[in-house]
Amino acid sequence: AMLRLHLLTWDVKDTLLRLRQPARAHGLQVQPEALGRSFREVYGAQSRRFPNYGHGQGLSSRQWWLDVVKQSFRLSGVQDEAALTKLAEKLYRDYCSPHSWEVLPGAAETLSRCRQLGFRMGVVSNFDSRLEVILSQCSLRHHFEFVLTSEAAGFAKPDGRIFEQALRLGGARPEQAAHIGDDYSRDYRAARAAGMHSFLLRAAGQSEGPEVPPEHVLPTLSHLLARIER
Repeated sequence: AMLRLHLLTWDVKDTLLRLRQPARAHGLQVQPEALGRSFREVYGAQSRRFPNYGHGQGLSSRQWWLDVVKQSFRLSGVQDEAALTKLAEKLYRDYCSPHSWEVLPGAAETLSRCRQLGFRMGVVSNFDSRLEVILSQCSLRHHFEFVLTSEAAGFAKPDGRIFEQALRLGGARPEQAAHIGDDYSRDYRAARAAGMHSFLLRAAGQSEGPEVPPEHVLPTLSHLLARIER
């Protein structure tokens, strides 16, 4: 059966864009593996303590990130607080630069084609307010009518309320909308729980994770068009 879709919503990180390389420690002696471990630990703890960038707990997302970066380097053995502060500020700025990101294969072409087909388009992303700038810098912002971040929404995926806000912004009922993302629980399952259609970007050979009907799986973004062409 053809889907009667009006609105497509998109995850960003690892769906449309990916970080080029983990940040290098500028002049600080740190083992990349140790830093990676520290970062995952600190990010997890900070996310539990201050969910969604500290929204509603009096923290700015900028302060939230600076704390994560500094604590990660501290755990990796860096003791120079002045250097840490400078480094954290620099990494926070770099994260907005187009050099830090690459557009995933097929993303720009697929977004252009979806717009030509007349779909309304929006972003639904667990991200902070820098996402607008990042999308603009990477020449993707113009594809979207709206960019809804978890920081702006006040809710993070898989919370259904972020999808409800997106549907209002896109002027569509759930059954007229489809969400595209790479995370099974935050994207695929959460959008379906909100009554939307959903497609899971899952690279070939990446079969771990729950069973998803094959017609809902996208081995690459370019496969989307065959699923939704009207």
